[in-house]
Amino acid sequence: MRSVRLALHATPQCTLLLLTSETAMAVLAVLTSPPLTVTIRNAVSTIYENMRQPELFYTSRGLHAITRDRFNTHIKKLKFTSRTRKWRSSTKPTSSHFLIRSPLFSTQSTTAMTDAMQHPLSGLWQPTQLQKLHYGSDSVKEHLVECLPNDNSKAFIITGLSLTTKTPLVKQVEQLLGSKHAGTFSKIGQHAPVAQLDEATEIIQRDSSVDSVISIGGGSPIDSAKAISYRLHDKSGKWLYHIAIPTTLSASECTMMAGYTESNGVKTGVRGKELVPHVVLYDATFALHTPERLWTSTGMRAMDHAIELLYHPTASEMPARWATLQAASSLFENLVKYKADTKDEDVITKLQLAAFGSLGFLGCNIKGGLGLSHALGYALGSPYNIPHGITSCLTLGHVVKLKANDPNAAEQIARVLPFIGESVSGDKKKDAEKVGDRILKLVKDLGLDSDFGNYEVGRDQVAIITQRATGQESGNVYDAVEELVKGLYV
Repeated sequence: MRSVRLALHATPQCTLLLLTSETAMAVLAVLTSPPLTVTIRNAVSTIYENMRQPELFYTSRGLHAITRDRFNTHIKKLKFTSRTRKWRSSTKPTSSHFLIRSPLFSTQSTTAMTDAMQHPLSGLWQPTQLQKLHYGSDSVKEHLVECLPNDNSKAFIITGLSLTTKTPLVKQVEQLLGSKHAGTFSKIGQHAPVAQLDEATEIIQRDSSVDSVISIGGGSPIDSAKAISYRLHDKSGKWLYHIAIPTTLSASECTMMAGYTESNGVKTGVRGKELVPHVVLYDATFALHTPERLWTSTGMRAMDHAIELLYHPTASEMPARWATLQAASSLFENLVKYKADTKDEDVITKLQLAAFGSLGFLGCNIKGGLGLSHALGYALGSPYNIPHGITSCLTLGHVVKLKANDPNAAEQIARVLPFIGESVSGDKKKDAEKVGDRILKLVKDLGLDSDFGNYEVGRDQVAIITQRATGQESGNVYDAVEELVKGLYV
């Protein structure tokens, strides 16, 4: 996809570059010192006026619709550091940051964009700041307190209302912490609404003794804890030590991204290596309280991570791709076993480890988002109140079959077959399509949604969903994704 420079503005604090293509653009800011100055804000606004498509703006989560007023509001709020990125920023710009490529059919070499490549096989994997991973029944009771950063630590709990009121889990953690418990915020809702993040950040900021945050729950509480740490650092220069206790298989604990929902319902987020939790505690006894449908649907979310990381052009062969193959194998096997016996703690633990394997070796140097299924998930999730586990059920199998048309992606997807008991034909396209069919069958076997039947998504939303997911308004990619979305209506 051809990119063209439209405007360039530079000051001692900032170099700002606006790029555009036929259907997509990005603003990239490179800052040496925060905050964003009035001069730079004005320059951004001036450049924005000259955009050919001012309704689209590129964030770390993809292309989103945005009005001029909302753009200016965002610019006034933005603060950058040299180590953490919001929107699309970097302290060491290269030409690789200035390209927006088709997520579907591009077969161009990504050598200039990545530290890893398949032909010839070479690469680099850079680990995250994760320090400990405990797993097994009662791991929280046995290891939580010892995982705090020091003897004088005070920890604040971030969780949701259901876990607080319908299970004993939050109370158990509070009791384990004893005098080290600084407070609990239990209002985090689905897709992490920004108003709740603001409220929790203000509460924590008032207590200077808090140095740790403990997230209990699925992707929303874990992402919220990351975003709160990010916001607190913006205000005080202080990062929180993060201990994650996941109760779903969404694998948010594995990433350096934190997604949340703005007041208009659009999902956005922040990104930085400091956002990866320092400790993860997988405790099967905690997962016993998770509803079956939530557990299995987030298991499909983990499958989404595994497959899309497997064919991501910048994923490392070792350990990322090797781990995703084992993760996919375990998810295919153990999600079905779990459905047959939801109380088998060994199966639960295996699924927790599979969720970690799906995304835990992502590394710090991977470039860009995961793939089309995730892009569709963000386009469908918060705007239409569809849980991200379910969005993966809706999209992943179809996306895999679509990606079979890309020889590079098909080559990677076909590697899954021996791990799920299927023979390889040697025809990469057909083999990749077979993986897609197996994913669709697994969704059906688990009794999960495979269409929009249970959700309020009008047919008039097809173009909006397609544009959000692709960042395009026409063309081959747009047409292919539009057909995929249309196929989700009953």
